[in-house]
Amino acid sequence: MEAPTVLIISDEVDFSRRITARWQMERNVPTFTLLSGDLWPRFAVDIFDVAIVGDLRRDLLSVVLEPLHSTGQPIFCLCQDAATAQLVHERWPRISILRHGEHWLETLVLAAGEAVHRSRAESRARAAEITCATLDRQATLGRYMVEMRHNLNNALTSVLGNSDLLLLEPGSLSAQTRAQIETIRNMTLRIHEIMQRFSSLEKEMNVVAQQAEQDSGKSYAATAAGG
Repeated sequence: MEAPTVLIISDEVDFSRRITARWQMERNVPTFTLLSGDLWPRFAVDIFDVAIVGDLRRDLLSVVLEPLHSTGQPIFCLCQDAATAQLVHERWPRISILRHGEHWLETLVLAAGEAVHRSRAESRARAAEITCATLDRQATLGRYMVEMRHNLNNALTSVLGNSDLLLLEPGSLSAQTRAQIETIRNMTLRIHEIMQRFSSLEKEMNVVAQQAEQDSGKSYAATAAGG
C-alpha cells in the first residue's frame, strides 16, 4: 500500500510549511499535496487520506469545503474566529474545527495523524473484505468442481469407451473420421489426467490441513501445560 496522502489547502505558505515541518518530527510521515485556495477548483485532488484547510479567505470556504465534505474523508479546518467556526460547523458538520491557540499546531498534527491511521486501517479492511469475497467465490467454485468430479469422470469414461469401440473397427471408418475419433480419445485422456491432478491436490490439501490442526493442538497443549 502506498504512503498516505495529506492534502493541505491554504492561502498562507507559512501555514503549510509549519505543518509539514512539524510532521517531519513524527515517526510516520505521509506524502503532502499543497494547494492554495485559488488553485483548488482547477487542480482538485481526488485521492487523499486527510485534508487540512487553514488561513483561507472566507469567500473561498464554500468553494473548498463543499467538494471536500462530499468525499467522506477526514477534514480539519483551522478557523481564525468564532464566526467562521460557527459557519463551518453549521454548513459542514462533519468537518473537524480547530481554533488558533497556543498549541494548535501540536493538536492538529496529533489529530490529523490519528485520522490518517484510521483512514488507512479502513482502507486495509475494505481491501481485506474484497479479497475474502474473491477467495470465497473461488472456494465455492472449487467445492463445486470436487462435488461434480465423479459425474465428470463417468462422462469421460463413456466418451473414452465409445471412442475405443469405434477405433476397434478400422475398416468401417475413413482415415479422416478415424483421426477425428483419435483426437476425441486423446483429449478425453488429457481431461482425465487433469481431473486426477485435482484429486491429488485435494488429498495434499487435506493432509496439510490435518497437520496444521495437529500442530495447533500440540501448541495449545504445550501452552496449557506451561501455564
